[in-house]
Amino acid sequence: MQLFDLTGQVAVITGSSRGIGKAIAERMAEHGAKVVISSRKPGPCDEVASEINAKHGEGRAIAVPANIASKEDLQRLVDDTNAAFGQIDILVCNAATNPYAGPMAGINDEQFGKILQNNVVSNHWLIQMVAPQMLERKAGSVIIVSSIGGLRGNALIGAYNISKAADMQLARNLAVEWGPSNVRVNCIAPGLVQTDFARYLWENPELLKQVTDPAPLKRIGQPDEIAGAAVYLAAPASAYMTGQTLVVDGGITIAW
Repeated sequence: MQLFDLTGQVAVITGSSRGIGKAIAERMAEHGAKVVISSRKPGPCDEVASEINAKHGEGRAIAVPANIASKEDLQRLVDDTNAAFGQIDILVCNAATNPYAGPMAGINDEQFGKILQNNVVSNHWLIQMVAPQMLERKAGSVIIVSSIGGLRGNALIGAYNISKAADMQLARNLAVEWGPSNVRVNCIAPGLVQTDFARYLWENPELLKQVTDPAPLKRIGQPDEIAGAAVYLAAPASAYMTGQTLVVDGGITIAW
């Protein structure tokens, strides 16, 4: 058995038209998986799927646009994947929202509700839609892309961090429920990664220096540096790992 071989596996990755999600899709395809590219806008999804098919052969990737806030969209994502590929073996809940930065006292109900809906409840919805077939086959890997924000306090992105801590608990809880059926659920907690999502934290050189200097590796992460962790959590290499949060952060959480 090849430790990192995903041949014949089908992976659905939300928020995969760019950033970390795109890198995960590309690397999973490289390791043999068929991948489903999904984000809100059809155009970018089609582009990424086309790139993967051009590199690995037609039929290795399909695009199924979906808004994670819509239960109907998520069900269609699952249904279209099953229709195209027959099953889902790997689910990566990567898409997330953060419409507010500032102290908790300043967040309005709509913003807080949107963060919790998209980052926690929508993950719950999608996982529950995919789980039955995994439980029936007694095989499957669910990966939630959380954040080191879920492990720490932060005066700027408190509500986002609350949602990311909830994702870690979602993984722990489902791991306990589904472990007897050999369905594994884990989180990845990236540190600061150079994506459009985190642009406000790295495009200012002074702020970037401030947030990377305390880290042992002294730099921002790249999307592809998170993808390897996702391949590991999807592959036979991690067969004995469930309910865990894998921190990939340049060492920032262990530094003074």
